[in-house]
Amino acid sequence: MLRSNDGPKIVVVGGGTGLSVLLKGLKQYTDQLTAIVTVSDDGGSSGRLRAELGVLPPGDIRSCLVALAETETLMDKVFQHRFKQGEGITGHNLGNLLMVAMTEITGDFVSAIKEVSKVLAVRGQVIPATLESVNLGAEMSDGAVIIGETAIREYQHNITRLFLLPEKCLPVQAGIDAILAADAIIIGPGSLYTSIIPNLLVEGVTEAMMQSQAVKIYVSNIMTEQGETDNFTASDHVKAILQYARQPIIDYAILNTGIIDELRLNRYRQEQAVPVDASCQQIMAMGIKVAVEDLVAEDDLAWHDNQKLAQAVMNIIMQKKSEQLDPPK
Repeated sequence: MLRSNDGPKIVVVGGGTGLSVLLKGLKQYTDQLTAIVTVSDDGGSSGRLRAELGVLPPGDIRSCLVALAETETLMDKVFQHRFKQGEGITGHNLGNLLMVAMTEITGDFVSAIKEVSKVLAVRGQVIPATLESVNLGAEMSDGAVIIGETAIREYQHNITRLFLLPEKCLPVQAGIDAILAADAIIIGPGSLYTSIIPNLLVEGVTEAMMQSQAVKIYVSNIMTEQGETDNFTASDHVKAILQYARQPIIDYAILNTGIIDELRLNRYRQEQAVPVDASCQQIMAMGIKVAVEDLVAEDDLAWHDNQKLAQAVMNIIMQKKSEQLDPPK
C-alpha cells in the first residue's frame, strides 16, 4: 500500500456515512483526494444549526474532514463528540459547533473548512457542492410536493421527481476544477436521493464530469433504504443517477456480492431494508462495465469495508491507466 503526492487525483461525490467510509480507505493510496459534499441536510444537529443560525449544514463536511485526517487522534474524537445532555446543546455535535464558530471567525464557510483541515492534518480537500442555502424538494407518487430532506425521507410514497430550491444554484469553482483535473470520479456510496443526486443537480457539475477525462465509477449501496430505494436493484440506482445527470457519467459500477449474515439481516428487516441485488446483466446492457466484489465490513452494520472498497476502486484506476499506456491493437 503506497500513498503518494504523485498518486491518482480522485474526486468523490456524495455525502453521509458512505462517503466518509470510502475516504478512509482511499487516503491510504493517495493524498490527491477531493470530496464534493451535498449541503441539503436539514436533520439532526446540522439541521438545527442551519435553522437557528442560517449556516450551511456542517455535518457531512465534518465527517469527511475527520475521515481524511492524517491519524486517529484525540482531536478527531473531539470533532465527532456528541453532547448527551445540557439544555439547548443535547444532540449537538461538537465538530459542527466548531465549524460554525470557525465560519464566524474566518468570515466564510470555505475558509472555515480550510482552517479545520489544518487542525486535523487533512489529506486532500473537502468542498461543499454549493455555497447557496439549498433545500431539497420532491414530487411524490401521490402528487404531493414535499420540501426538506428529512420530510422526504419520512414521507410514505415514492419519489417521482427530485429538485433543489433554488433550482439554479452555482457550484464551488474549486470543485469544478478538481473534477476537470481528476483521474477518477467516484459517485457514492450513499443515500441515492438525499446524498448523491443533490450534487448532480447543482449547475455545471454533470457537464464538468462529461468534459473530464477521468474514469467515472459508481459504487452501489449494499442495502436498500426505507422511503428512498425500497426494492431497488443496483441497476435501478444507476438508472436514477443517469436520469438526473442527463449525461452518461458512469463507466464502471462497483457492486457488492458479499453475504450478509442472518443476524444483520434481521436488524435491517426491522427497517424494511434488504440487500441490493447486483443486477449485473442489466447494468452491462447500459454499456457500463461492472466490478463485483465482497465489500461487506465485519461490523454490526452492513456497511462497506473501507479497505476492500478502496482496493476495488484502485484496481479500476490502475486498469484504466494500463489501458491508456498500452491500448489494444
